[in-house]
Parts: sequence; C-alpha cells; structure tokens
Amino acid sequence: MEIASVPISSCSKDNQKIYQEWFNYADSDNDGRITGTDAIKFFAMSKLSRPELKQVWAIADSKRQGFLGFREFISAMQLVSLAQAGNEITLDILKTTVDLENLEPPSMESLNALLDKNKVSTNNGELELNGDSKPQPSPSTPWFASKSIKKAPPTSGTSIIDGLERLYNEKLKPLEVTYRFNDFVSPLLTHSDFDAKPMVMLLGQYSTGKTTFIKHLLGCDFPGAHIGPEPTTDRFVVVMSGPDERSIPGNTIAVNAEMPFNGLTTFGGAFLSKFECSQMPHPLLGHITFVDTPGVLSGEKQRTQRSYDFTGVISWFAAKCDLILLLFDPHKLDISDEFKRVIASLRGNDDKIRVVLNKADQVDTQQLMRVYGALMWSLGKVLNTPEVVRVYIGSFNDKPVKQSAAGPIGKDLFEQEQDNLLADLIDIPKKACDRRINEFVKRARAAKIHAYIISHLKKEMPAMMGKAKAQQRLTDNLEDEFAKIQREFHLPAGDFPSVEHFREVLNSYSIDKFEKLKPKMIQAVDDMLSYDIPELLKNFRNPYE
Repeated sequence: MEIASVPISSCSKDNQKIYQEWFNYADSDNDGRITGTDAIKFFAMSKLSRPELKQVWAIADSKRQGFLGFREFISAMQLVSLAQAGNEITLDILKTTVDLENLEPPSMESLNALLDKNKVSTNNGELELNGDSKPQPSPSTPWFASKSIKKAPPTSGTSIIDGLERLYNEKLKPLEVTYRFNDFVSPLLTHSDFDAKPMVMLLGQYSTGKTTFIKHLLGCDFPGAHIGPEPTTDRFVVVMSGPDERSIPGNTIAVNAEMPFNGLTTFGGAFLSKFECSQMPHPLLGHITFVDTPGVLSGEKQRTQRSYDFTGVISWFAAKCDLILLLFDPHKLDISDEFKRVIASLRGNDDKIRVVLNKADQVDTQQLMRVYGALMWSLGKVLNTPEVVRVYIGSFNDKPVKQSAAGPIGKDLFEQEQDNLLADLIDIPKKACDRRINEFVKRARAAKIHAYIISHLKKEMPAMMGKAKAQQRLTDNLEDEFAKIQREFHLPAGDFPSVEHFREVLNSYSIDKFEKLKPKMIQAVDDMLSYDIPELLKNFRNPYE
C-alpha cells in the first residue's frame, strides 16, 4: 500500500496563468507569500461570507504557517469557486471527484479593472525608467523571475517560522552563547534548521525492515538502499528530496549551510564517514525527510564498540525529528543493552515515539497475540512513561500478506493498522509548524535552566584560593547543586538535564571561567515566552477568526 503525499490541487495551465497574475497582485510586498492582511483585502472581492472564508483559509493553510504560497493560493481559489457554486466547504472536498483541472476560476468583483489599472501604472513606470535621467536596472536583476518562487528573507517576519527565527537570533541565541548551551546541550540553530522539512527516524535491530519500510512508502528504491537478512545498513542515511538521484557523503552534507546537519560535525570524522544523504525527486519527500539508521547491536555484537557516539547521534536526531518509529519483528523482541541505551537517549521526546511490530504475517493469530504481549512487557521495562505507547501491527513491505499464517482476521487487522500509521505520517507536515513551536519553547526553557546552572556553579567558586578543590566538590555533588537551583528558582525537576552527561561535559571546563547570572538576558527570554511568542501566533492565526 502506497502512501500519498499531502494533496496538491491540480489545475490547468491556462488557469495557472490567471492565478499567477492574481497572486502577484495580491502579494503586496512581493515576497511570494499571501499573508492574512493580503488575504482579507483580496478575498473580499469573492463576496463570500466570513465563516466561508475562514474555512477556505483553514483548509488552504493546512500546515498553519500563517501564509499562502502559490500552490496554497490555487487551492484557496478553487475552494472559493466551489463555494460560489453552492458547495459546502469541507476538508475532503478537494479529494472528491470534482474536476479541479477544468474548474473555472471564481468570480472576483472589480478584480479585472484593478489588474488593468495596475498594468497601466507598471507600463508608465517602465517608460520612466527608460529615460536618460533615470538609473537603469542592474544587469544582474532577474527580469522574468516569478514572484511565487521567491523566498522571503529570514528577518522579514511573514510567517510563524520567520518570527521564531527572528526571536531566536535576538533573544535566545545571546543567552545560549553566553552560557555555552551549544557545548552542553545542543548546537546553535541556523537558518537551515528553521527551514527544514519534517523528519521521521526509524530505529530497530538489524533486519527488522527499516529500509524496506521507507522503500514501501516511496514505492521505489532510493540511492544507497541495501536490503538483506544480514546487517546491511551500516550507516545513517538521510533520504530527502533533490533534483536528481544521488548519494552525498557525510562530510559534504555537514558543511552544507542549506541542510540542517551542521551540528553533526561535533561527532567527528568517524561518524561522518558512516553518514550519507540519499536524494531523489519524489512527491512524498517534498514534505517529509526520512532517517534510516544502522541496526542496533545485540548479543555478542554489543562487545564490538562503534567508533563514534552512537547514542549521542540518535539523541541529536531525536531532538530534530517529528516522529520516531521503533521497529520490531516477531523474532527479534529482545531489547539489548545498546537498544536500552538508545531508548534512554530519546528522553524528552516520548511524545514522538511510535512502535511498529513489523513482519507480523510471519506468525499465526495465536502466536501474534503472545508476541504482542511479550513486546509490551519488554517495552514496559525500558519506556519509563505512565502512558501506553502506540503500537502498529502489520507487514510493511510490497509483498502480499501471507494469509496462510495471518488468516482473514489478521489480514483485515494489518490493513487497518497500516492505514492508521499512514494517516499518522500524512499528518506530519500539517503539524510541523506546531511541532516547531513546541520544540522552540522547550529549547528556550532548557537554555534558561542551563543558564541558572552555569551561573550557580560560578557563584559557588572561591574568589582566590582552592579553586581546583571547589570544582571537584561541585562536580561530585552535582545532584545536590541541581536540587539547590531547583528550590531557589522554583523550577520543575523534569526539565533539568542528565546529571551524568552534564558532569562528563563539565569536566572539560573551568567553572571559574563561566559567566555570572545576567538577569536582563533571563528576563528577555521570559518576555519572549510570555509575550512575543503568543503575539506571533496571534498575528499569523486565521485572519477570519
């Protein structure tokens, strides 16, 4: 069963030309985005009611970005046309049997007159520019560039993500740099981190079907895919959209400013030699990026140490990903020591975790019931959460289900579970903006607590003598120091970092060189969380609410 990408409305070329002209007119600041302010002025010409236009915007801006690109604008215009014809606007109307390609553009009152007027003023402007007294345009100016594909500069603030990036650079990043948050917790964010597509990471022991799962979703092979019963994937492979099919080495990806993987350079050349990017043009990869991981070692193989910090890399990707799939199969239910460390490294990202019991058609219904019980028992010992983790059961490959083992009941169950998992994946791009806000707020709180920790340790150091002994005492009693900070600033214990990891990094630094607490920086982050982010969300909500 193939997964469909997020629906993109079909449209005839003639109508695309019309919509392009309308889009250019509605885009008041020529940044390739129709904001809420632009939409209110333009959509008013449709003479639809406010509730109808509210529904049109909600469906067209399904990702809740706070603006409409050219494709979303086409969808909005088609919805307006359907509403004018008397159709009820619902989420599924663009997926029905309506002939969208031949759907006539909507009736927009006085729009043609406004377009003609705009053309006249544009032509007059060109005539003036051709005069000797006026400066000629630069030869590098793209005369025929389409506005719909222009990217807004990161500081323009025409979307929620742009606003978050601006707040990060102005208020949060100075705090992170001052207290070395990037050395202890997470690398500094760049423009590519804010601009990245949602990511899905697959984890599991070897031969549980991770690579086959990605191939199944794409409906084809991807560059660098190796599938077999032995441990075939010995590297981290990022499968993402690209103009052609190719594999890019890890060192090249890590220094590419347009990709969100610069932070992986901290894991060294040993890791980067085991990291690659697989690019190919595919509709699904236009919305989601997949991360295929090496099989987690088990048994005697655990004694063979990897040449890089495997759990550290997993933790880095987990913080970036929108969904984490743990894959098991009926014959590999044991959770090895390395797998336990991997699951422990996912701490703080529990809401992203989904479990997939793959290859479930290899056992009959009775055995499957016992396998499911054993899996839940194993997971209960390593997933320290009161909630029951969501488990999907199925056989996620291109082969038909083995009815001889699964039976008719199992076949129906697998199809329903597969549909549920695919629906979960399809929803990822729609929830990407909300997830980005959530991760940003989580990072801001972590940076604030980190600043309190660093400044507290600095305050506990003596002014002159005995600095080495004081540092050793603080490092050894780090748990007690965390408890003091928690009580002093009334902070939740669950937001504090791992003591062991913090101690390990702290041993490489001289506490005496740390900065004292700067209340103005803390206040700036508090204001950002209390006022700036809510105001940002308010500015880019549905303009008809």
